[in-house]
Amino acid sequence: MKKSLHTPRQLLLQSLLTEARKTGGMTQSELAAALGKPQSFVAKYENGERRIDVIEFADITAALGVSGADLLVRLAPGAEKPPPEGENTTGRDE
Repeated sequence: MKKSLHTPRQLLLQSLLTEARKTGGMTQSELAAALGKPQSFVAKYENGERRIDVIEFADITAALGVSGADLLVRLAPGAEKPPPEGENTTGRDE
């Protein structure tokens, strides 16, 4: 299995987490504070300079108030296609 910061699924994860943060009206600094991390932690995983582990993923989605399970479904092999226009992609109930 290819382990890279630049695979399509890794890029999709970065995009989903960034979108969820922005949709929730949080800045990187606000999310970092909620996680007890520096702002650079959020910037690095959003920009693809760093991978996150499953515990960090769970903490991030909890701080964002989104369903980690919903985001993971989008990362399943073959699920990397963009969503239909107008579909909620944040994992939030809107």
